[in-house]
Amino acid sequence: MQDSQEYLDKKAYFDKIITLYGRNVVVEVLQDKNVEIHKIHMANSNKTDGAIKEILSLAQKRGIEVTYHDKVALSRISKNAQQDQGVAIDIIAQSYRNANEIKELHSYKLIALDGIQNPQNLGMIIRSCAAGNVDGIILPKKNSAKISPLVIKASAGTLFKLPIYYCNTIEEALKSLTDTKIYSLSSHANKSIYDIIPTAKSIYVLGNESEGISAEVEKLCNNSLQIPMNRGVESLNVAVTASLLAFMK
Repeated sequence: MQDSQEYLDKKAYFDKIITLYGRNVVVEVLQDKNVEIHKIHMANSNKTDGAIKEILSLAQKRGIEVTYHDKVALSRISKNAQQDQGVAIDIIAQSYRNANEIKELHSYKLIALDGIQNPQNLGMIIRSCAAGNVDGIILPKKNSAKISPLVIKASAGTLFKLPIYYCNTIEEALKSLTDTKIYSLSSHANKSIYDIIPTAKSIYVLGNESEGISAEVEKLCNNSLQIPMNRGVESLNVAVTASLLAFMK
């Protein structure tokens, strides 16, 4: 029983780890003492000058473990051999949570992302939700933009200010939340976002930048909503839509 609990605790710890890459990104992360760091990964072919020298100095000051790998092994860790510049860093994101935890909440207003591929859009959505009246974002691991340096840049430092609930697929997460009002956003919907009465538990699903919400996810929604548009404008960017929802009462 104890071994089982130790395994679950260890899994929960590693589930919160997000790996970032790139020399400037790693320097910025190390300079922010509010960010908890698990480990730094380096290519053993790096020359110890410039940014690499600064990274090693900052790691030593903060007592952070540095491990060395060949380039192939490092590319497997960073998952971006073309842009990792021989460096990756594992950060522990306490705000990165399993979607199963949503069921423990008594009330919430969440935004779920179905197939959002653009890192800039994801970053801007995170920023708007962190600033607005949203309790978290549901972000699937499959068919979605990953947390990356581009996302962090677009979020303008707000990534860790808001819970991000991870799941394998949006369908999996939504099916488990049976006591929640789930709304899809569509320009073809008959009801407006201003027509609904707020409930204790609600989720607004935003779809892919070009294809919208998948048919499988649409079936799990209670209602489809649209944002009233003027002057013949058909639709808004998904990040702008998220902003409007975030500041809606």
